[in-house]
Amino acid sequence: MAKRSYTKTLMKEQAPEIRAHNFAEVTLGYSLEEGQQEASRCLQCKNAPCITNCPVMIDIPSFIKAIEENEMEQAQKILSRHTNLPAICGRVCPQEKQCEMACRLGRSKKFEPVAIGKLERLVADWALEQPFEVAVTAMDKGRVAVIGSGPSGLTTAGDLAKLGYEVTIYEALHEPGGVLTYGIPEFRLPKKIVKKGIERIVAQGVKIKTNVVIGKTITMEEIIDKYDACYLSVGAGAPRFQGVKGTALNGVYSASEYLTRVNLMHGYQFPTYDTPLQKVKNVVVIGGGNVAMDAARSARRLGAENVSIIYRRSLEELPARVEEYHHSVEEGINYHWLSNPIEYLGDDQGKLKAVKCIRMELGEPDDSGRRRPVSIPNSEFIIEADTAIEAIGQDANRVLLDTFPQLALNQWGYIAADEETCATSIPGIFAGGDIVTGAATVILAMGAGKIAANQIDQYIQMKKVKK
Repeated sequence: MAKRSYTKTLMKEQAPEIRAHNFAEVTLGYSLEEGQQEASRCLQCKNAPCITNCPVMIDIPSFIKAIEENEMEQAQKILSRHTNLPAICGRVCPQEKQCEMACRLGRSKKFEPVAIGKLERLVADWALEQPFEVAVTAMDKGRVAVIGSGPSGLTTAGDLAKLGYEVTIYEALHEPGGVLTYGIPEFRLPKKIVKKGIERIVAQGVKIKTNVVIGKTITMEEIIDKYDACYLSVGAGAPRFQGVKGTALNGVYSASEYLTRVNLMHGYQFPTYDTPLQKVKNVVVIGGGNVAMDAARSARRLGAENVSIIYRRSLEELPARVEEYHHSVEEGINYHWLSNPIEYLGDDQGKLKAVKCIRMELGEPDDSGRRRPVSIPNSEFIIEADTAIEAIGQDANRVLLDTFPQLALNQWGYIAADEETCATSIPGIFAGGDIVTGAATVILAMGAGKIAANQIDQYIQMKKVKK
């Protein structure tokens, strides 16, 4: 057992000048000894606030105690009771705004919180290297369709399989994983980690059918006839643009298209994969969330000499994870705070050559509680750019919704679903993740998936009783 330490154990990283030119993972993970050292910092609170601040309610003190005592198998068992994708959550979950924010050690103001996410990753990565055997539950409780193989759909499918349901996931793309596969870059979430996580879920008996577009390949009516219940987790991957003049110029991308080309279409492995991504020099990214960071840092790795992020608020309002912001700065990403594009300028070939921006100031708070950006008259300036990537959010995926009008939507065009049950306006149809909340985090989507699995189980068993 490691001697107790109150100093946070730092995780090793690739040097910025090296990692800015490759897609290998930035953070290198804890060794077992480093993990035990960090685990020794946990106060083992009886009424642990970290648990209630975790969307999937992991028994955090128990799995950390198991690490400290070098009981890695026990730590893995504890994690697996609560999450099907711990290696993914340990990397991309915003722990600093959830479990770690509630950590009593960190709230003392003298010390940093326990690195819960990094410890979760340690256990999960250890488990992925062990021989994997699973006792598949007899699938005799019913049949469930899950539409979408992102984090929410995978969570629901895994939990239902454990309960004894025959589960089939339908995925529109040629590879499963949803945003885990097409949206998050290799340097933050390696594809092999996603694939191994999905393999574990498939090993539990879950079937995944790719290249199936619900609403086109198969209708929702056919799904309803074939299954006892259905979970909709198709995400919110439709591109969103500000609509400024010049958006149609060659070189202006949505972040969803750009990152899909990089990730799902293997642009990060050029020239091994001949993916259609132009080699460019000056890249501008509009937005301040994690997606903006991913796009900017990917462009840097693909050879862009100058990469800038334009954000209409200040650093204090930046929604991206602090760690991602610091990594981007170290990698040479530039920032134009309190700025916003007002026009894309092109050449006579219809190609982007510059972005015209205007400076902003913060006025009164808007509906989100943040101060509203207001344009400053006569403050325009121009940034040279051959690529512009808008990372300002995403809209609901309309393919399924437009072919299934019976399903009630909310005022923003997402599926209207009960927050506590994931039930929709149609009995037996449940929904969760980004298609309900709009673009959010992986862990919140997983939280909805766990709720849905429990509610689907109750719904199907209650129907059997009534028969």
